[in-house]
Parts: sequence; structure tokens; C-alpha cells
Amino acid sequence: MTFKLRQYIEPDFTQDKFVKAPDAKIVLAPKDMAAPDYFHATSIFPEYFKLGGKWLLAEESRMDCLAVYEDGKIRIREFRNIKQGDKVIVGRTEDCEEGIYVHAECFKEERSKDAPFAFRQSRSRETAFSYDYEQLYELLKHERKHGYVVWVLGPACAFDAEAREAFSKLVAGGYVDALLAGNALATHDLEGAYLGTALGQDIRTQRPHFNGHYNHIDTINKVNQYGSIPAFIEQEKISDGIIYSCVKHNVPFVLNGSLRDDGPLPEVYEHTYLGQDAVRNHVRKATTVIGMATVLHTIATGNMTPSYRVLPDGTIRQVYFYTIDTSEFAVNKLGDRGSLAARGIVTNVQDFVCNLAKGLKL
Repeated sequence: MTFKLRQYIEPDFTQDKFVKAPDAKIVLAPKDMAAPDYFHATSIFPEYFKLGGKWLLAEESRMDCLAVYEDGKIRIREFRNIKQGDKVIVGRTEDCEEGIYVHAECFKEERSKDAPFAFRQSRSRETAFSYDYEQLYELLKHERKHGYVVWVLGPACAFDAEAREAFSKLVAGGYVDALLAGNALATHDLEGAYLGTALGQDIRTQRPHFNGHYNHIDTINKVNQYGSIPAFIEQEKISDGIIYSCVKHNVPFVLNGSLRDDGPLPEVYEHTYLGQDAVRNHVRKATTVIGMATVLHTIATGNMTPSYRVLPDGTIRQVYFYTIDTSEFAVNKLGDRGSLAARGIVTNVQDFVCNLAKGLKL
């Protein structure tokens, strides 16, 4: 199959509703971190705002944020980043009534008009995912040359030696542009390279090691003794694994902390908002996001990811979002956001990443 991006359909601004629409109303933010009453909250879809008689697209959007008019452009800001006096757009209608238009049906998609009723439309254990894999192979080949692929990994991705090897091949092959995870993924992956275990269990045989419950904190402690993950990798002559491959191939990784973290590793963001900003720096560039075996990190990333991306040449394209988990709830959660791009695959993540590497002939 030949991969082809879906075409973006621009609004027809010659329609009466656009021509006759008033300019969007602007009200100054009353204080830092506070919006004026009746503020407009953004969605995952492209949104246009009429100002000075012209319709302006918010080029870098995210859900549940504010639209601020600045330097002739629409800037999307989190509430925590609002400053007193910011020009905040207000209005809660979305079809031009208040100079605001949310463009939900924006990507051309072929749909069957002959089957208004159909079985098995949800993503479940019974869903056949062969075609999803075929699409994903072609998408990733396209993205390697033209896109920015962000992966969101949970610790289960590091529990199996073959899965670690398969993901390392994806990194080496140029299919990973950024990795987002928590302290646990990095810890157990480095534990696997250092001691051959993940949470004290052998990553090849799954047999528990004697006193293996020490292994992950021994690993954290050793990394902290060296002061950084790259220094640990160099000094201990680490030569395999997900994090090793990212360091070797200069793929950036963002590790965010949580209340339950052990250690944590020195690179882990302990301040939530600093970590969120680091994640969003990559999400701003993402054209495909793949979340595996981590509901919280995947949802957090999904909440920062719009359904579209404006490329440097002005082209508007779709952002693809995949969630991979053994839980039907987990893979369907992002779809509940109403995202036209979110797609779930219900499977073991170790099998998924190994299948992906084989399908890409790595």
C-alpha cells in the first residue's frame, strides 16, 4: 500500500456566516494566571478567530487553553502562563456567531455511505489489527523523512529483552524523534542493561533474582553516583537498551516524575510544570504520537496534542495518535476526547514493538 496524508479542507470563507461574522471580542486578563469571564477554551481542532476583518488560525493549539491575540497572531496559552493585560479572546459559540470558528470536519476522509449501521466499531480484543499495522508501517516510513514521531513509553516496554532490542532498532532506524516517559521506564531499562533484570526479574527468562528487589534502586543509586545517565552509560560500559540507544543516537528523552518515584534518576523533572513544558516542546513538533502501556502519560500527552500541525511551509496536516495497551479502556480513552486521529490497538506492547520492527524490516 502507498501511504498518503489526508487532505486538509480549508473553510470556505466566502460563505455568508464568515463574511457577516463580527470580529472576535478581546478582553484583557485581569491578573496573572486568570482569564476574563466568558473566556474561550480551545479544542483539539483547528480554530479560526476573526480580527480586523480577517480570519486567523491558531497555529499551535492544545486543548483547554486560552487564545491570546499578540503581535498579529493567535497564541495559545495555558492558564498558568497568562499575564495580567494579555488580550484574551472571549466567546463560547463556535460557528462564527462571535467571530470564532472551530473547524472539526477538516480532513478529507472516505466513508461508506451505504452502511449507516455496522458491528464492531469500537477497538477491542476482538478487533482485527492487521490493517492497522500495515498503515502504521507506511506512516512511519513517511514520517522518518517528513515528520516528527514522539513515543510515550510505560515501564512494561522495558520488561522484555526482545522488546528492548526491537525498540532500539526503531531508534537506530530513525523512527524515533523523541521519547517521553517516567522515572520507571528509564530505571528498569537501565536496570536491564546493568543487571539483566527489570524489577528484579530476568528480562529473558522472567525468573526472579535473589534480592532482585534491590536491583532497580541499586541502578538509580549508581546513576546518581555518576551524576547523569550518559555518564553512567559511559563509565559502566552499558551497550544495550532503550535509553542507551537514545543517548547513542542523540534522540532526546523527557522523564517526568510522580509521587511514587524511587530515587529518582537525575534527569527526571521533579517540578510538574517544568516537565509539562519539556513535553510540550516536543508535542509542538509532533506529527505522529505513539503511546504504549502508560495511561497517565499517554493521556497527558494527548491533552497537549492537537489534531493538526502547521508545517513551516504553511501546509496543514493531520497529527496521528496511536495508543497501545492490553486494556480496552486504555486504548479507547484518547478516542473519548473526540480526536479524529486517536487510534487504539489492544495488544501486549512487547509483541507490538517486535511486530513493528519486523514489519519495518529492521
